[in-house]
Amino acid sequence: MTDAAPRASRGSPGWALVWRLTYAFLRLIDPFLRVSWRAGTLGITSRLEVPGRRSGRSRSVLVGLLRVNGRWYVGHPNGPAEWTRNLDAAGQAVIRPWSSMPVRVSATRLQAGPEREAAIRATAVQQPLPGNLLYRASRRHVLAVGVYFRLEPT
Repeated sequence: MTDAAPRASRGSPGWALVWRLTYAFLRLIDPFLRVSWRAGTLGITSRLEVPGRRSGRSRSVLVGLLRVNGRWYVGHPNGPAEWTRNLDAAGQAVIRPWSSMPVRVSATRLQAGPEREAAIRATAVQQPLPGNLLYRASRRHVLAVGVYFRLEPT
């Protein structure tokens, strides 16, 4: 799989910068987010553990676990990130929803189409405030460059 965006558009440079700054801030406060996640106060946030594509060592990232029509989805709104590249390469991971046991999953990268669009729409609804507002405002950019996966228990 390539890092090319699912659509011909490369998204908006303005939104790309907004998302880069947002994720830089989230990396900065990651230790506090993990404490909040363990306390169960981060809404749809789950921990995704995926093997590194070069090292094979388990990597952990907090992601929003989206639920659409009984299926699970995760994604990154601003194009490929290290964890999406790892998930693409591995094709499998372990998802740890806050109040549930860990689940081994297979991951299928979504191409442009109705299923991917439904996952992106769900992000704008299911993410807690203020994330939901950011997803709604940048919807065209996310549709153009976002990388999303369907997760299926194995």
